[in-house]
Amino acid sequence: MRRGVRDHGAERRLRDRVHCRILTAPRIRSRCLQERPPVAPANVDTPGKRRHQMAEYENLYVDRVGTDDRVARITLNRPEKLNALSQELLYEFNDALHELEADHTAHVIIVRGEGRAFSAGYDLTPARGGADAVVRQHRRLDDKGRRLLMGIRTGMQQISDIHLYFWNMAKITIAQISGYAVAGGCELAMMADLVVAAEDAQLGHPGLRGLGTSRTGVIWPLVIGMRKAKELYYTGENVTGKEAEEIGMINYSWPKEELEENTIAFADRIANMSADHLAILKVNMNRFYENMGIYSSVRTSTDLDAAAQFTEYSYQWQDHMREEGLQGALKWRDGPYRGTDTYKKKDG
Repeated sequence: MRRGVRDHGAERRLRDRVHCRILTAPRIRSRCLQERPPVAPANVDTPGKRRHQMAEYENLYVDRVGTDDRVARITLNRPEKLNALSQELLYEFNDALHELEADHTAHVIIVRGEGRAFSAGYDLTPARGGADAVVRQHRRLDDKGRRLLMGIRTGMQQISDIHLYFWNMAKITIAQISGYAVAGGCELAMMADLVVAAEDAQLGHPGLRGLGTSRTGVIWPLVIGMRKAKELYYTGENVTGKEAEEIGMINYSWPKEELEENTIAFADRIANMSADHLAILKVNMNRFYENMGIYSSVRTSTDLDAAAQFTEYSYQWQDHMREEGLQGALKWRDGPYRGTDTYKKKDG
C-alpha cells in the first residue's frame, strides 16, 4: 500500500473484531449469584411486583411496570452507600442485563437508584470479602504494596466492558436519575439510550479533579458539544437535572415528585413496538456512534484512567486517603472549588 493511503478494509476488519468482542463478551456472574437458586415468580397483577422469574440479588432488585409488564426496572439497592458501585453490584448489574436481554417480554429497561441517589460513583471504601482476591488476581499491587499499572488497567477494562455491554445490548434503556449521579454513577447513566432526571438532581464527575478520567465521558462531546464538555471535564463541576436538559445532556427533567410516574409513561410509550423491532432501531442508531469511534474512545479513556493513577495529583490524593480517610480526602479535593461553580456565578 502507498504511504499516506488509509487501508479502509483493515480499519473495517479491526472495528468488526472490536464489535464482536462486545457482542460475545462472557457473562460475568458474581459469586453470590452462583450459590443462590432463582426466585419463583409471584403471581400477582399489581404493577411493580415481580411476575417474571429472575435471579435474586443482594445489591439490586428487578421488577416490572407499564402495560402488560413490558417495562423492566432495575433498582440499584445500596441506599446506605448512596448506591456506590461496588464490584459485586456491577457484576450483579451485568448479570441482570443478560437475563433481561434474553427475555422477549421486556421491551424497555429502566435503571434507577434506591433512596437519595442514582449512584454516587465507584465504591472508594476499602475492599471487603472476596474483593481482595480480585486485587491479587489482577496484581494491582506488588509484594511491597506498590501500585501496578497494567493490573489496575485490567480491572478498569472489565468495568468498561460492562458499560459497553449496557450501551450495546438489544434493549432500549432509560436511566432515571434522582439525587446524585456523579463520578461512576454519571458514567453508567450516560451509557443508557435515554436519560431522565429530577430537576434538582446532580450530574457530573468530580472525580476528574485529580482522580482520573471519565471512562465514558468521551460521549459528552457528542451529546452536549465540545465546549461545554471540556468545561465540565476540566472543572469536575455538577449540573442540575434542569440544567442537564437545557444543554442536551439528558432528555427530560421533571419535578422530583413526578419523576417516577413520568419515567414509566415515557418507557411505556416506547414499549408499544415489539422488542425485536426496537432492537433493530437501536442498532441502526448506535452504528453511527460506533463508526465515530465510541468503542475505541471508551477503551482509550480507560487506559488513560489507569495511567492517571500515577500523576502527582493522584499521589497527593492517595496520601490524604491514607492519612485522613475518605471524607478528609474529599474535603481536600473539593475545597478549592467551593462557591466557584460556573452556574452559581452566572446566576449571582
